[in-house]
Amino acid sequence: MKSLLTAGFIALSGLSANGATAAETIRFAVTDIDGMEALQKEMGPFKDAFETASGLKVEFFPVSGRTVAVEAMAADQVDFVLTGPAEYVVFNARLDAQPVVTWNRPDYYANVVVLDSSPLQHAEDLKGQKISFGEIGSTSQHLSPATLLAEAGLAYGTDYEPVFLNRNVAMEALIQGQIAAIGLNKTHIDQITEKFPDQKLRVLVTGNELPNDVLLASAKVPADVVDAVRKTFTEHGTELLAAITTTDENQKYIGGSFDASVTDADYDGVRKMFENVGVTEFTEFVGE
Repeated sequence: MKSLLTAGFIALSGLSANGATAAETIRFAVTDIDGMEALQKEMGPFKDAFETASGLKVEFFPVSGRTVAVEAMAADQVDFVLTGPAEYVVFNARLDAQPVVTWNRPDYYANVVVLDSSPLQHAEDLKGQKISFGEIGSTSQHLSPATLLAEAGLAYGTDYEPVFLNRNVAMEALIQGQIAAIGLNKTHIDQITEKFPDQKLRVLVTGNELPNDVLLASAKVPADVVDAVRKTFTEHGTELLAAITTTDENQKYIGGSFDASVTDADYDGVRKMFENVGVTEFTEFVGE
């Protein structure tokens, strides 16, 4: 395998004084892990397992967020990026980046919640209210909850006021009656319930399973390199998942899987979510 891929990796990494090493190296970034130290800590076990399974070398490329990551790919500084569904839409629109394999996590769906004691019983009851979302542009904390409300007939920013608060701050605001509801995913409900054991949340509306996080490839990566990476996940998914979930950042993937049959069309629903918050061009991240 190594000899068959050498030509492709030369095209990928470029010639250098140490051409043999460069030719076998793929450059890898994660949009929601900030800096090299955190990247090495959280993704180091995956790197080791992937290199063993594939025979390829992984070179971490640290980024401080999704914007830096897309700029790095545009500058041909990074080859593969692990990112979320909404971020993928922008990478694809701007750079024609393509999905390689999804990193599936259980219970990945959005909700809109209220306090159990709230008189609100239906999504329609949120008309005229203030609703907090999580990170602006997040698939599960913003775009999908807003879409659930749109499906209930509530126009974004017109029928209610969207605000963006840290989850714990949002919960305090909910308790104090400063907001009426919070949009968030199932994992975050569990975290809030643990943080505020004396408060009970009620799900007002819940969505279907969302498209998953995705490892995407730059359009400049040769097809045989992409195929080699995809094949590694297909044939060694069990050991890669075991390695990934040994770190705190990746606990969300416990019980998950990888899917190499992913296509760009799988993210058309996310593009619709962009439209539901008033974004009709997909080349910029929502809120930036």
